[in-house]
Amino acid sequence: MIKTTDAAPRLRILAVCWEGGGNVPPTLAAVRALAGRGHDVRLIADDTMRVEAIEAGARFLPWKRAPNRADRSPESCYVRDWETTDPVAGFQRGCERVFVGPAQSHAEDILEALATEPSDILLGTDMLFGSMLAGEVAKVPTALLASNISLWPLPGHPPFGPGFQPARSAADRARDAEVSATAEQLWDGFLPRLNAARAHFGLAPLAHVHEQPLSAGRHLLATSSSFDFPTERLPDRVRYVGPLLEMPSWARERWTSRSAREIRPLVLVSFSTTNQGQADVLQRVISGLAGEPVEVVVTLGKALEGLRLQSPANVTILPNAAHDDILTKACVVVTHGGHGTVIRSLSHGVPLVVLPMGRDQNDNAARVDYHGAGLRLDSSAPPQMIGGAVRRVLSEPGFAERAVALGRAIAEEGPGPARLVAEIEDFARRSSHRARSAA
Repeated sequence: MIKTTDAAPRLRILAVCWEGGGNVPPTLAAVRALAGRGHDVRLIADDTMRVEAIEAGARFLPWKRAPNRADRSPESCYVRDWETTDPVAGFQRGCERVFVGPAQSHAEDILEALATEPSDILLGTDMLFGSMLAGEVAKVPTALLASNISLWPLPGHPPFGPGFQPARSAADRARDAEVSATAEQLWDGFLPRLNAARAHFGLAPLAHVHEQPLSAGRHLLATSSSFDFPTERLPDRVRYVGPLLEMPSWARERWTSRSAREIRPLVLVSFSTTNQGQADVLQRVISGLAGEPVEVVVTLGKALEGLRLQSPANVTILPNAAHDDILTKACVVVTHGGHGTVIRSLSHGVPLVVLPMGRDQNDNAARVDYHGAGLRLDSSAPPQMIGGAVRRVLSEPGFAERAVALGRAIAEEGPGPARLVAEIEDFARRSSHRARSAA
């Protein structure tokens, strides 16, 4: 692991983000760590992040040409993946509306910011192809921040999306190859749009969309290598920096236990800070735990404010709660499998029951299952099955033991913010040395 040196030149860093829910806290944590180290950080992002960015120590720039959310309501969401049950359609919406489709406008906003004030490093995101494009056009050393596991398969890993386990047989490897080929075809459906943006800036066309991220010098994964599937080798540009856990600014509500019920196991239920159409699955989870001898705390997110759920006597619903206080006493977490919730739970040594609903959640659930730190259910599971899964995790101590061991391994890797700072400073030193050598 690279460590920070006692003294480092003050870097001018332009960071990039978009309002996608779970990607926001890791970016803010990165900004806070870099600014706290004394670097000059500007953040170009949606207006929803203005106050948080400034509080974290950045100078804020809003998207001008690129899509810009003014609020975090479901109505302003770009992708609206809850409107379709087809994961392919949801992926294509994301590519069209956020990731690849607006690449030229994202790049133009970033290039304008770079022209106004030079930067030593561009900290882009693995999801916004315009940030990669801008770095290539401006010839600024570019690192990409992934807020969770790698979007692009690492050696020995299954393809992103379906939530496969690592291949153990020829049939598994054939499965992975087939899904990878299909994924490449889906990405390349947006190749004409990406190449049109590249032509606009005078760059040569690419043969495949996945070649664009290779223009960045570093790919920083804000997850734990202990949580991820093992790999024999990492490409030199890919580095684990560890989880960047920062509570959303709105999570201010504190939970206090009801002392008369402290003898009953506590179950935390959390299904995302953004709308995924999760009202039905939340209600089924609550119904499945209604007759169990447990105390249940359900936390909602900003986008779920006002959601009406039928709750029995053993269930407390908190609209805007922070998780850390609850996790110190929780015995099980029932969740959709968002990276932040999963890693935060494991960091507290709490096993999980995961009902993934899309995005990166299938793959996070696969890793929980791989490590034996919980159970994975289909999001359509009936209440009785959900209650049974929670009973099993509570009754079989191996789940908690493995969650504790995994949480300890995550902690031993070192704090994510410090590791991210060290990687950025190392990347800047190496980039500066290469530039001097080439001059």
